[in-house]
Parts: sequence; structure tokens; C-alpha cells
Amino acid sequence: MGVLVGLGLAGSALARPVAIGGLMQPSSLDSRLIAGQEMMAAWTLPRLGVAVRNDPADLRLQLGQRELRYAPATGWRALGFALGVPLPLPQLQGGSLYVPLEALRLLGVGVLADTPGLLDFAAPTSVPVATLPPSAPPSAPARPAQSVPAPSAPVRPVPVQPAPGQPAPGQPAPAVPTQQAPTQTPPTQPPPTQPAPPPAPVEIRPVSPPAPAAPPSPMQTGIPLPVPQLSTRALAHLDTVRVSRTLYRTVEVQRVVLEFNDIAPYSVSRQSAGLSILMPGVTSQPQTQTLPSGDSLDIQTTPTGSALNLTTSGGRSTVFTLDEPYRIVVDTVTYTDDRVPPPVNPDAIPEGVTYQQRGALHVLSFDPARFRPRVISAPLGRASDVGELVRSVGGVAGVNGGYFDPASNLPVDLVELSGQMTSGSLEKRGTVGFTAQGEPLFGYPRPRYVLSGAFGSVTVNSVRARPDAALLTAFVGDGRTSVGAGNLTTVLVAPGAAVIERAQSGELVPGAGVLAFTFDPVRFPALPRLAGLPLSVSLNWQASDAPWASAVEALGAGPLLVQGGRVVLDPVREGFNTAAGIWRATRQVAFGILSGQSAIFFLEHGTPETFAAALAGIGVRDAVRLDSGSSATAYLSGGYGGMGGYLNTVWSRPVPNAIVFVPRSADAQKAQPQKSSK
Repeated sequence: MGVLVGLGLAGSALARPVAIGGLMQPSSLDSRLIAGQEMMAAWTLPRLGVAVRNDPADLRLQLGQRELRYAPATGWRALGFALGVPLPLPQLQGGSLYVPLEALRLLGVGVLADTPGLLDFAAPTSVPVATLPPSAPPSAPARPAQSVPAPSAPVRPVPVQPAPGQPAPGQPAPAVPTQQAPTQTPPTQPPPTQPAPPPAPVEIRPVSPPAPAAPPSPMQTGIPLPVPQLSTRALAHLDTVRVSRTLYRTVEVQRVVLEFNDIAPYSVSRQSAGLSILMPGVTSQPQTQTLPSGDSLDIQTTPTGSALNLTTSGGRSTVFTLDEPYRIVVDTVTYTDDRVPPPVNPDAIPEGVTYQQRGALHVLSFDPARFRPRVISAPLGRASDVGELVRSVGGVAGVNGGYFDPASNLPVDLVELSGQMTSGSLEKRGTVGFTAQGEPLFGYPRPRYVLSGAFGSVTVNSVRARPDAALLTAFVGDGRTSVGAGNLTTVLVAPGAAVIERAQSGELVPGAGVLAFTFDPVRFPALPRLAGLPLSVSLNWQASDAPWASAVEALGAGPLLVQGGRVVLDPVREGFNTAAGIWRATRQVAFGILSGQSAIFFLEHGTPETFAAALAGIGVRDAVRLDSGSSATAYLSGGYGGMGGYLNTVWSRPVPNAIVFVPRSADAQKAQPQKSSK
């Protein structure tokens, strides 16, 4: 990418020095070329009149009635106007968040000049003069100098020495009519590719009654007039430091707020045990303190400004800014006890997700225009935390799926993925399914694989890898699990095909997604047993209570709690033993529909009866219970410090499958055809 120099990236025509209203800015405001895109640091944008929330998890840029927002889960969004074209992603570099230049153009930031050697923005009237270089245009109103404490090791300006015949500073001057101070000869200008160093502030005193005759000029006396030396100009002063600490379950949130009298430039450097914030041109009073969390905070002055060092005992720190007054905020989130899951943060819910709590009942509902529910499974015979299953597909939330055998991690009821039944149905319990568009289905389907050909048709008895000479078994290959045995025959059919791809006796490992059918040729003599022979496979749902033929994903669980807004709990119909632990009062989870939106429901403690009554009481239209007790888990991304949050207050066991809410934008991207590399 090149080497960073004072005016952007060496050799890059896109990384350029920046001017505002024709006035060159410090090199810290230069644009940068990152990931092939020209970008600017978010902390510099208030100088252009853009209000900024400098948070990588929730970036916000606003100018007038236009606003751009970015979050990792949703991408860029425009408020007050149409986005129109996709924007490059923001980038973190050196602890600072950078945004693409195209975002500023979409907001309507004024550009005076856009040339290979310079990017000149119009100076916004809302930006204080003190945020611009000291040589402001004559039309800009003057601003009183700020009175700030001197740093412990400042670079002080050399006092202006009086010319012969003039009173020393602080001494009364003879009364003369008010006149303009003589113009000092400016220092030699640096090369045009470097921004001019700011001059030291020079105090101009109005004087009254007549002054003695003007002294001889340097040309007459040969004595050069003293010229003030330059110093680092203070852009802002650190006025106050505030610290707060809050515990949420076992998550500690520590906030350090630095409040300034003006916009303060900064850069962040992260270490293994904390971070440093460098603030060039900022004055401060040195201080060191131990925070209530046990972390240490140290503020020092430097030759170029000030620096904050925050030493933490772990955790994640996020740095962002707030306005009116200008503040730099450092939020440090520490997970103090990993034996307890972190909680959901109700103040950081992803856009399009609604969270509400009604007593012991918690509800997460999802905008159907933004998210669709999907069934996601761990590899066969394995189990995963629900949060891991959500992250594996870029989802925002999830809930555990149906029942399974803890010893083998194999489901004990229906699982359908991408139109293939990977686990057979018990054919009696409440089931939830999803169409290709993500529309939920609720009911009691009885799906079976059916093989058809010249021989007629035959229904598959079981879905499993383990062979049985007395049965016709089906299995969806995963590329690592073997099927078949001894004298049994196995035929393989590729997804969507209507002919046998391969046939053989004994054990074999079908490829991922390939359907394998194992049988005893003596018991099923009519079934074809040679590659290339026609064989059609279909999934017969044998149900009349919902359009299950359109289902591409499904989970069997139960009981069905609510249907059509009424409690329909029927343990006898679904074959549940109400005297067993599966019916006990414990944590309960369900998937259902509330106010037209798919939703996750979590009850802290209760029986299926109390759960069903609570759901019907809040207006739930349909709902089916999923696995409960020690498996009950409801996860939402985001949380404190980006670690995600759980509605359950104790850890749940890993599960083989889950219902996950995935952004529709991510689904659309996956569905797009890939460009050929040829």
C-alpha cells in the first residue's frame, strides 16, 4: 500500500493533502488510501461540519437532513435520501476509523477543488474558527483566545520583544489614536507540498494617546526588527475527566469520558493490556489515578500535545466521540466470570430487531423485510453453542432447535436442510418449517422419501447412516460418514438428478449432499442397482394442515403451543409423557409469530402450560416449543463490547441445530452467480 508520509501515501494519486476553504490543514487530516479506496479519518469530519458517532459497531455521519449509518450486520444505510450506489466499507487503521470519500460526497459536503494534488473542501459556517488553521480568511469573525493551564512540558512561544521606543508588554503605553499594528514580515514559506506551520499567537494591544515619533526603520539603522518564533498551537484543552463503572450480570462496563473545550484530534494505539490515545495540539493537566475497576489511567503532556494511557486487566475497549460539548469516550467491557453467559444489551439492539420483556417472558422479534429464519445444523454427530451457529452464517440471533440424543448429538426428530431431509420425522409432534422466502409453517407433517422409476414407487423406511437389512434407509452424505455394509447395496443419487450416479455393495462414503439409499437386494429386488439407470427421489409430506410441499427447511420439536391465536397444547396427540422431565417446570423456548413478525420467545421458568398461556396472552398467533431445560438458549449479536448476549442466565449445553435469523442482504449476495475467473 506504500509508505505513509506527511501528505498521504507516497506515490498515490488518491491519498492527498486536505484544505478547508483554501487553507491547508495539518498532515493528520490528509486523506488515506486504504484497501484501494480514498478515505478520511472519522474524527476529522467535524471540521467539515459533519456530526460523527465514531463507533465501528454503529458509525453515524450526519450533515443537515442527510445521515449515513453503518453497522457490520446491516452495512451502509441512508436516512433522509436514497443511497443509490453501494459504498466501500469503513476501515480501522492505527486505531482510527476511516470512512470512504464517497460517503462525504453523498452527504453533500462542499468541495471547492478535487485535483490529484489537493482535496479542498468548502469551510462550513457551523465549524468554529478555532478548528480551522490560524490564518483564517478576513471575513471569518475573530474568536477570543482560550485561557488554558499550561502543560507541564510545553513548547512556549518566545515573547515578542518591543521595538525601540515602544513600551514593554505589561507596561502602560503613551496615549495615541488607535491604529492597526504594523504587519510583521512573514517567515519564509515552506515548499508548497507541505502545510505551513502555524504561527505563534501574537497579542495586539490597542493603545491610546499619542506615541512618540516612529523609530527608524531597519533599512535606516541596519538593526533587524525581532521576529516572533513559532510554537505548537493549542487546538483544544482537556477540561474534565469522568469515570463510571456499571455491572450487567457478570459484564463490567467502564466508561472514561474526556471533555474538551473544542474539537480535539486524536489517534489510538492499542497494546495487549490497554491503549494509548495521542492528542496532538491538546493541552491538559497531568494526572494519574486508579479506577474503581482496578484499571489505571495516566494523562501526560508531550512535546506535541497530550497523551492518555489506559492500562486494563483485559476486556475490549471502544473509542468514539460525542458532541456539544466535544468528548472522547472510551468504553471498556470486561467479562468478569465466564461461567455465566453475558446478557443482551437492550441499548444496542441491531436495527430491525425488537426486544421486549414482560415479567419472566422475553421476546425478540424480527423485521421480515430485513431478516429471514433458517435452520442451521452443526456437522453430523457434533454440537455447537447457539452463538457459534449464528456467527457461522453471519446471522444476528438464534434459538436452539429440536430434541437430540446427548450421547451421539444426533437429532431424534425431523431436520430438513435445503430441501433434503437429514433426519427422519417422528410424524406426530409439532413442527416448524420455512419456505424459500422465509415464510414460517406450523403443523404436524409426516415427510417420507419416495423412490420412483420403471418399477413403480417405494417409500423409504428410515433416514440414518446405520444400515439395516430389513429396511430401506436413506442418508444425506456429508463427505465423511460411511454407509452400507456386507451384502447390502447402496445407490447414490446426486441432488436434483433422476439417475443413479453410483451403485456398489459394502461400505462407502457418499459426498456432501449426495443422497444414499441402502437396501438388501433380496428384500427389494425391483429397485435398480446399476449406475445410469433412472431413479427419481421426492419428499412426500403427507400433511393437510399447511402447504408443506413448499418447505425447504424444517424442525420437528413440540408441543405446538399456540395456533391461530389459541392455546392448542395436546401432549397426548404428540406422545409426550407429562410425568417425565421433558414436561417439568424449567426454562422454555419457542419460535412463533407475533404481530406479523417471526419471533423468539424465552420463558425464564415454567411449564409448557404456563408458557402457552403467556404467549396467547400477548397476542402470539402461532408458536411451537423447541428443546427446553438445559438446552434452552436464545442468543442475540452485539451485546456489551460486541461479545453477544444471551437471554438465558445460565449456560446451556451445545446443540446440533438451531433456528437462526440471517440478514436478507447476506442471502441475496450468496444467491448471486459468481464471476468466472477465466
